[in-house]
Amino acid sequence: MENTVNLKGRDFLKLLDYTPEEISYLIDLAAELKWKKRNGISADATNPADALRGKNVALIFEKTSTRTRCAFEVAAHDLGMGTTYLDPSGSQIGKKESIADTARVLAGMFDGIEYRGYEQAIVEELAEYSSVPVWNGLTNEFHPTQMLADLLTIQERFGHLEGIKLTYMGDARYNMGNSLMVACAKMGMHFTACTTAKYFPDQQLVSQCEDIAAQTGGSITLTEDVKAGTTGANVIYTDVWVSMGEPDEVWEERIKELSPYQVNRAVMDNADEQAIFMHCLPAFHDLKTKIGAQIAKRFGITEMEVTDEVFESTQSVVFEEAENRMHTIKAVMLATL
Repeated sequence: MENTVNLKGRDFLKLLDYTPEEISYLIDLAAELKWKKRNGISADATNPADALRGKNVALIFEKTSTRTRCAFEVAAHDLGMGTTYLDPSGSQIGKKESIADTARVLAGMFDGIEYRGYEQAIVEELAEYSSVPVWNGLTNEFHPTQMLADLLTIQERFGHLEGIKLTYMGDARYNMGNSLMVACAKMGMHFTACTTAKYFPDQQLVSQCEDIAAQTGGSITLTEDVKAGTTGANVIYTDVWVSMGEPDEVWEERIKELSPYQVNRAVMDNADEQAIFMHCLPAFHDLKTKIGAQIAKRFGITEMEVTDEVFESTQSVVFEEAENRMHTIKAVMLATL
C-alpha cells in the first residue's frame, strides 16, 4: 500500500499533535533507517536522505543531556547535515532576546531547530514564530522523541504495539508520565500509572487520553496498588525520582513516598513472564555516580527507582532503548525536512 503520510514542514512538539498513522510511519521509518545503518547503507542518489546534504540544524539545550544531544548530532551527521550546539550559556533565548525573536533569527540561518529545556509553552512559541520545523528534545511537560524510541523498542521486542500493557512506576506528573500515557492512548496500548495518588498525572490530560484511548482500543488506569498495577504487564517503566532542575531538598520526600514503587525482582516476577524493563536514563541503580553516592551517604540506600539486579538483567532493554533515540530522531528530521 502506498504511503500517504507527508510530514514535510511539520513541527514535532508533542504526540498529541500526531495521528496514530503518523506515529506508526515515524516508527517504521526509524526501523528502516536503523536497518540501513546496521548494514552500512549510507545516503546515495537513490536515498531521500541525500536531499538533506548541506542543510544545518540548531540544537538549543537549556537543559544538558547525553542521549538527546548525541542522538541529534549523530542523526544529523548521518543525514549529511551540520549542527550548531547552543548550551545553557550559549543562547540568549528568553533572557536578552525574546523567544519570538530567537525563532525568527535562527530560522533565517538554519533548516530546523531543536529545543530542550523548560516549559512546553517555550517550544510552542518557538514553533509559532519559526518558518522552519521545530523539534521538542524535552520540556517539563512532554518528551516526544523519547516516546518514539520507546515505541520502536517495544515493537522490536513484541512485534506490535496494540494491546501492550505498560506500567509506569514513580512520579507520573511530568514529561515521562504524561508522554507515556499519551503514547499508549494513541497506539491502542494499556497504560497504568502505578504510584501514590499525589504523583498521578494531571486529571485534564488523563481525561484527554481516556477519550483518545476509547477510539484506539487502549485504556488508562491509575492505581496505588503495586500488585494490581503490575500484574500481567508487558512493560515495566520507571524514571529517576527527582527530575532535572528540582532542588536537592525533595530527595528525602521522594525516597520516602516512592520507595514502595521501586522496580525490583518482586515487581518483575509479578509482571508477564516475557516482560521487559525500560528506563529513559540516567538511572540510579548503583553507587557509581556522584549523586548516587551522596544519596547513599545521606539516606543509607544503595539503589533507588530500580534495583541493580533488574537494571542488569536480561529483561532490561535500556541500552537498546537509548540507541533507538538516534534512529527515531533521524526519522523525525528526515520526515519533517
